[in-house]
Amino acid sequence: MMPVWDPTMPLKIGDQAPNFELLDTDLKKVNLYDVLGRGQYVVLLFFPGAFTSVCTKELCTFRDSMFKLEKAKANVIAVSVDTPFSLKAFKEQNKLNFTLASDFNKTVIADYDVVLPSLLGLRYLAKRAVYIISPDHTIKYVWYSDDPGKEPPYDEVVKTVNELAH
Repeated sequence: MMPVWDPTMPLKIGDQAPNFELLDTDLKKVNLYDVLGRGQYVVLLFFPGAFTSVCTKELCTFRDSMFKLEKAKANVIAVSVDTPFSLKAFKEQNKLNFTLASDFNKTVIADYDVVLPSLLGLRYLAKRAVYIISPDHTIKYVWYSDDPGKEPPYDEVVKTVNELAH
C-alpha cells in the first residue's frame, strides 16, 4: 500500500528535511540525520530507476563530479524505489562512488513529495529530484522535474553546494 501522499504540500527551501533510515547497497542502514551530524552537507538525489538510460547518465555525471563536491565536504545519497540488490549491481556496474539507498517501501519519496504516480505503467516511482540539505537539517536547494527524461542542472548543484559550504 502506498503511503499517504499530499501533492499540495511540497517541500521548499527553508523547510526541515524529513529524516529517514534506508538500506544501502551493503544492507546497512543509512540515516540522513546521522550523515548530517558529521557537519557536512548532503546532496540528496532521487531517481526513477536503476539501469535506465537517463538515470545512468545522471548518476555517472554525479560520480564524475564527486571531487568537486568533496571539496565542499558534501555527501551524496541517491535514492530510488529499487531493491538494495538491484542498486548494488547498478552501483558496481557504473563504479558509483557514493551511497545508493533503497526506498522500496516508498515512504521517503512521499515524505519528500517526489512521487511519480505512473511511468510506462509502473506506479509510484521517484521523480528526478535534487535537494541540498545543511548540517542543521535545513533544505537549502530544491530542484525536481515531473518529466523523468529531464536531467538536473549539474553545474548549478555543484556551484550551490560549494557556495553554501564556504
